[in-house]
Amino acid sequence: MSVVSFLVFAFVTSFTPGPNNIMAMAFANQYGFKRTLKFCLGVGVGCFLILLACSSFNMLLGTYLPKVEFFMTILGASYMLYLAFKILKSKPDGKNDSGDKNISFSAGMMLQFINPKLILYGITAISTFVLPYYSSPSSFFMFSLFLAFLGFAATICWAFFGALFQKVLRQYRTQFNVLMALLLVYSAASILF
Repeated sequence: MSVVSFLVFAFVTSFTPGPNNIMAMAFANQYGFKRTLKFCLGVGVGCFLILLACSSFNMLLGTYLPKVEFFMTILGASYMLYLAFKILKSKPDGKNDSGDKNISFSAGMMLQFINPKLILYGITAISTFVLPYYSSPSSFFMFSLFLAFLGFAATICWAFFGALFQKVLRQYRTQFNVLMALLLVYSAASILF
């Protein structure tokens, strides 16, 4: 296995904009870093569970992926468009009706189960970099743990960025929300097309 290629793939895929990172940054901007941590922890746990499933059932998923991929793509893109709409509608200073519900641990975890970027990332990383070289359950567990930690670290970084520039972003809240919503729409479109 080419460790450098694996690390570059994992790093780029984890740190590029996607629903986890964009939502973490938007939540940290609106609610602060500390309140966003539970969402980020949920993302990390959800990532680990999905990556472990991809590791454990990679061969099975490879067989059934063409049948499931279309529905997961539609569901994931629809959810990203819903999140974009929620960001556009968000009110300043945490006055959203469902704000606490959206930044919960369970919301972060459940997002992973309809996140096509993560599922395709898990299947690609495991089938390309792990499966040809390793076959033990402990190696699948460790690679899943490493990739989930990298995803969690990326989400934390994006949340930290949102919190760090909170004052500036609050001043330009409308423009920031439009930009974040457009990034989610772009993510949804790139998955669909």
